[in-house]
Amino acid sequence: MSFHVSPIQNQAAEEIPIQKKPKIDRTFSAFLAESLKTETGYREVKLSNHAQKRMEERGFQLDQKDMTHLETAVEKLEHKGSKQSLILYKNMALIASINNRTIITALKTDEMETVTNIDSAMRIKQ
Repeated sequence: MSFHVSPIQNQAAEEIPIQKKPKIDRTFSAFLAESLKTETGYREVKLSNHAQKRMEERGFQLDQKDMTHLETAVEKLEHKGSKQSLILYKNMALIASINNRTIITALKTDEMETVTNIDSAMRIKQ
């Protein structure tokens, strides 16, 4: 078995321009200004399939104004550290997962007797 090694001819290397990274301002004011430019990550409140069925059964309807009230309530509860909340609105009692921003179930306030596994409650005044 024999190997044959042939010399490599010198080839001119292509010149690749070096791209300089932009300088990043690491001051607090720069971070603050950048955070104010970006969106706050606002997410709308969703209704689970179960909650939609319960609302249809009970004849509840939510318009855009109602959803805005619920979104504001969920936002306040989230800032206070709530995880699972009872939200009382009009004649509705809504159980919400605050972390998921989802209404889990809905019932009439006069149907409500005992509510468990919640860490907070809020009444939305109209």
